[in-house]
Amino acid sequence: MSSMEDKLPVDCYVDPACPFAWISSRWLIEVERQTPIDLRFKLMSLAVLNEGRDLEPWYREFNDRAWGPARVCAAAVRRFGPEVLRGLYTALGTRIHPGRDKDYPAVIAAALAETGLPADLADAAATDAHDAFLRAAHAESQAAVGEAAGTPVVAIDGTAFFGPVLSAIPAGDDAVRLFEAVRTLAGQRAFAELKRGRDALDFS
Repeated sequence: MSSMEDKLPVDCYVDPACPFAWISSRWLIEVERQTPIDLRFKLMSLAVLNEGRDLEPWYREFNDRAWGPARVCAAAVRRFGPEVLRGLYTALGTRIHPGRDKDYPAVIAAALAETGLPADLADAAATDAHDAFLRAAHAESQAAVGEAAGTPVVAIDGTAFFGPVLSAIPAGDDAVRLFEAVRTLAGQRAFAELKRGRDALDFS
C-alpha cells in the first residue's frame, strides 16, 4: 500500500451547486480508486465569483441561490475542519445533481442528517456570518489558477486549472487515462487552454 508521501496531491475546488464541479469530483473519486492520489476537496464559490456581475436572469438566480449550500459548507469546515467537506459535499451533491432536488433547505437538512453533522449548521445558509471564510477559500482557488476562474478548479501536484469541464463521469480505465492526460498537461508550463463544445450533462 502506498504511503501518503507516495501519493500525488490533487486538490478539487468545488461549489456544491455547480454540476460541472460535481462531475469532475466524481471523476477524481473514480481515479482515486485506481491510482495513488491524495485527493482533497476545497471550497470555492460561484456566488462570490459572479457577485455584482451583469448576468442573464436565470444565471443570476442560480448564483444567488448558490450562496446557501456554500455557506453551510463553509460553516461546517470552520467548525469541524477541512476533512468534513468531502462527505458533506457528496451528500449535498448527490441530492442536487443526480437527484435533481433544488429545494436547498430540504437538501441541506437531509445532507447534515446523513453525515451526522449538527442540524444548526443549516442556519448558516441564510446569513453572512461565514462569508469572509468563504471568500477567502474562493480567493485561494483563484490564486491557484492565477486568474478569475469558475468551477471546478483542479490542482495536480501544485499546478491548477479551470477544469477539466466534463459532461459525463469517466469510469474505469477512461478515468485514469484522462487523469494522466491532464497530469501531462500540468507538467507543460507553456500549456494554457484547450476547449470545445459541450454535450448534454449526464450524472450517471
